[in-house]
Amino acid sequence: MSDSELERLKARRVTALYRLDLIGKGAQITFDDGTPVDMKSEQTRLEEMVADLDRRIARMETTLH
Repeated sequence: MSDSELERLKARRVTALYRLDLIGKGAQITFDDGTPVDMKSEQTRLEEMVADLDRRIARMETTLH
């Protein structure tokens, strides 16, 4: 595992947190065909992603430092 991979994971985490913030502010997403995305499911998916990234980042930081 390298520092660049750690930085990539951190960037993904920041993006997911930004999207969660937008959802919290009432953002709505639609698929290309105009069908609305279930925002509750998207919020849950992003929260799980952030938790997973937190674990992976913590493991990498322990290994690298």
